[in-house]
Amino acid sequence: MNVGMKEDLYFEQSVFQVDHLKELETVHKSLIVRGKKMHVEIFGNQQLSAVLFLHGGPGESCYEFVYHQAKRLSEIFHLVAIDQRGVCRSEEINSTEEFGLRDLVEDCEELRTQLGINKWAVIGHSFGGYVSLLYASAYPDSITKVIFECPTFDFSWTSKSLLRRASSVFLSLGDPNKSAECKSLATSDLQSKELFDQYLRLGEELGEKKAEIYRVNNLTSIDYSAYTDEEWELFADRTEIHLNRLREEGRMFESIVPLLSTLSVPSMLILGEADPVTCDSHIQAYDQISNGNKIMVENCGHTPHAERPDLYGLIVSTFLLPDK
Repeated sequence: MNVGMKEDLYFEQSVFQVDHLKELETVHKSLIVRGKKMHVEIFGNQQLSAVLFLHGGPGESCYEFVYHQAKRLSEIFHLVAIDQRGVCRSEEINSTEEFGLRDLVEDCEELRTQLGINKWAVIGHSFGGYVSLLYASAYPDSITKVIFECPTFDFSWTSKSLLRRASSVFLSLGDPNKSAECKSLATSDLQSKELFDQYLRLGEELGEKKAEIYRVNNLTSIDYSAYTDEEWELFADRTEIHLNRLREEGRMFESIVPLLSTLSVPSMLILGEADPVTCDSHIQAYDQISNGNKIMVENCGHTPHAERPDLYGLIVSTFLLPDK
């Protein structure tokens, strides 16, 4: 498998196996990062190459990624995963403090310094891909490589794509009116924030069926019993605050596609074959950069790290391992 070539690669099987019974050494920390407590999970020997994982959302938490990938990747890397500022197990953002998109970038750099890491690779999933590109553009000397897993770089493109997928789900549920509404919005001239807000509203109306927008591999499972229902409700409240504050600031709705051409470190775009977030416009924009690699994962939606975990671990480790 030559991931150094810029081409579409389709993977069907994985030989990357993990002993799920092996005891995993984990360091859970609550670190003060630029004045706020941040939930940080650290895996693997610190002498190994460091990797930072940035979750999506905004506000999704690193819990799912850690559940599926910590054992796989910690054998090879010094893995650091965080709940971003104000998210889930990190300290809540209060109504009187300033908070915005730039804080997420500055938190990454401050955390790297605190942990004594010279340079690290960054994996950004979904909205985490957006943050990863901002981070790599602001601090290129701190980063070795970047993996964009089903990212968004433009919320207008993504929102329209999600609305088209929602239209199909509503139609399958026997609601042609909602389906038509989604389709109409997807072809409208609404601004990025308005499109995103309309998608959030319609997604809520789908309830549990909203998951069908994002995943095609229904074999994926996860154990949430590490926390009580009450704790998860508290975490959800924090996430809502985080998301609403970013929406109010509005900077997340600015397209950062032009930053792709300024990316100075090697990168990889990991795509799920049925992912609606990284739409064709994103892929075409990424294809224009000179140091990019692209991988397409079959039988997969928006979360390759969870839907095809063994294969994902193989792809990531092959790309991120230091060059010999």
